[in-house]
Amino acid sequence: MLKESQFIWLDGEFVEWKDAKVHVLTHSLHYANSAFEGLRAYKTERGMAIFRLHDHTRRLLNSAKVTLLKSPYTADELNEAQIRVIEKNRFDANAYLRPIIFVGYGVMGVYHLNAPISVAIAAWEWGAYLGDEGLERGIRVKVSSFTRNSIRSMMGKAKASANYLNSQMAKCEAIDAGYDEALLLDHEGFVAEGSGECFFIVRDGVLITPPSENALESITQDTVIRIAADLSIKVERRRLTRDEVYFADEAFFTGTAAEITPVREVDTREIGDGKRGAITKKLQDAYFDVVYGRDAKYSRFLTYVK
Repeated sequence: MLKESQFIWLDGEFVEWKDAKVHVLTHSLHYANSAFEGLRAYKTERGMAIFRLHDHTRRLLNSAKVTLLKSPYTADELNEAQIRVIEKNRFDANAYLRPIIFVGYGVMGVYHLNAPISVAIAAWEWGAYLGDEGLERGIRVKVSSFTRNSIRSMMGKAKASANYLNSQMAKCEAIDAGYDEALLLDHEGFVAEGSGECFFIVRDGVLITPPSENALESITQDTVIRIAADLSIKVERRRLTRDEVYFADEAFFTGTAAEITPVREVDTREIGDGKRGAITKKLQDAYFDVVYGRDAKYSRFLTYVK
């Protein structure tokens, strides 16, 4: 169950968690048009720090633009509100932030431009998305029967709620089949992404990840690619087929929630030697040094909360 915090920022005001409510006829509840983000705040030696706050807010506003949601708040105002949410809730452990821009109550019908736009920012303490054991041992993954939304029918560069019905179905299918997570292919049969993560494999010491044509432009993926360059690990952005994944030496998911989670098995095929690989472990260690403020080179990615 979700671990409740004390306050949620809603349309410019802080309200108690239990009082952050919307009307049952809220437009986005019926027609699935909202833009949202996921960020992590880490408890570092210098206090709580939000990782890549400005990049996430930029993507949030880009998503809103794509889906014709006019944010009533600027990037600076949203950044400040997210800082205040972490500050006001006085977390004792790592926290997850969820800002969302949505169409509020006032009109019904598919056309939404006459409806009011609301913004909420919640945060709560949240550990490893795919489990602490998954971070070390790796997880089991199923290639989904659901195809990643085609760019001809949905706008995949938007982190929009409508795009995630597909992810929900893929995730449920995977779990029902005894796996931990789903891997979705695009409409041409190439690897796209997980239900909420980007995907990497390692072959012969080379780190390979699909391009973003049929996936969300991932901030964590970008971080991993930067770290790989620091570690002199060669990176290729190219298409991947399902069978190439099967004989990869290593594989892992990345994302704000998933961080860097190794994949030990795909469709009953053991990946490498069936455990977290050496390159995955090296990237994991470096990533956690970055987000916990132990790597001065990436200090600009951290926004410290007083």
